[in-house]
Amino acid sequence: MPKTKAKPSNTLSPEGSENNMLLLQLIEAWRINNRINLLLLDAIPEAGLSSTLSTRGGRTVALQFAHMHNVRIGWLEHMAKEIFKKYSKFNKNDIPDRRKLKVAFEQSGNAIEELIQLSSKNKFQVKAFKRGIIPWLGYLMTHDAHHRGNILLTLKQTGHQVPDSVKWGMWEWDKL
Repeated sequence: MPKTKAKPSNTLSPEGSENNMLLLQLIEAWRINNRINLLLLDAIPEAGLSSTLSTRGGRTVALQFAHMHNVRIGWLEHMAKEIFKKYSKFNKNDIPDRRKLKVAFEQSGNAIEELIQLSSKNKFQVKAFKRGIIPWLGYLMTHDAHHRGNILLTLKQTGHQVPDSVKWGMWEWDKL
């Protein structure tokens, strides 16, 4: 009888359908993206949260994080009102601190996971994005990455250091 190789403990080993495997991988990709946001948020010096490159009152680093959260919740209003009702956005005049941003990212991260789960019951289709949940998650993760890039540039140009382990670590998805 041939020996079978044990699967590494850090990989998904779903039992059941292909849809279940796809669902688990989508959720894992989303969780990694959210962990990267939280990793970056934790690494920013306190003074860095109020940094901006704008000369006309544009978003600070903290407000870029708030915007990212608000975009997630805003999409839920159109895609899944039952999920949307459980979460809240930051108000336009809010200036959230690190703790509030962390809580918000944990909540909106969970909310998007709920949407992924819900979509799996409907062939991964969602309201308000006709191509389905996978292209939409690509859109949303790209939006997050765009703002992470803006945040890192703002911090660099305003003299606030983020450890190299964070800057390079966000690319090591197998370890996150």
